[in-house]
Amino acid sequence: MTRFLSKLVLLPVLLAVPGCAGSSGLPAPAIAEPEIATAYLPLHARVHLGIDSADGAAMVIAPGIAVTNAHNANLLEPNSVIGVRRDYDLLFFRTSRSVSPQTAAPVIGQSVTAYGQGGDRDLRIAHGVVREIKQCSGCTAPAYFVFAGNAGPGFSGGPVLDRSGRLVGITFGYKDQGRERLIYAYDMSRVRAELSALGK
Repeated sequence: MTRFLSKLVLLPVLLAVPGCAGSSGLPAPAIAEPEIATAYLPLHARVHLGIDSADGAAMVIAPGIAVTNAHNANLLEPNSVIGVRRDYDLLFFRTSRSVSPQTAAPVIGQSVTAYGQGGDRDLRIAHGVVREIKQCSGCTAPAYFVFAGNAGPGFSGGPVLDRSGRLVGITFGYKDQGRERLIYAYDMSRVRAELSALGK
């Protein structure tokens, strides 16, 4: 898995000088699904002497527990971190929120919606279609799935939803292939397996 991840852009948190920031996806006024809106956590931090900013996202997945990407660690208070699963670029942390959104498995050919943060701390949305579900040898949960869409920087750790508004994955990277952008996300069964591996 580590070798594969080195070929992807791990949706680096958006580092940009104010006024020069670009955003992927489209502006979204709000998350339409109330349960997902309650579980969604925008992440933001000032970096480099407070001149630049960094943005990402996280999701509450169980009472008091949220998940984001490990490469978003600089956007969190260190004492909130429960554990990191670096082979899968996942970081789990404590939150005061107690919502547990409904989850489902991704399906090839299924339309999905991803949410993330823009360079101006605005909510962004991207739509796509699931292209591939990657299994790993000897695993009980898929390694990740791939969908085509316009997500990018700022979507790190954000949710991917199916047409019914259920949480199917957590975004972690993208790869531009010709005129198309492929987005990579961890299936929620993989996220749960990695949380379980931490003994939580």
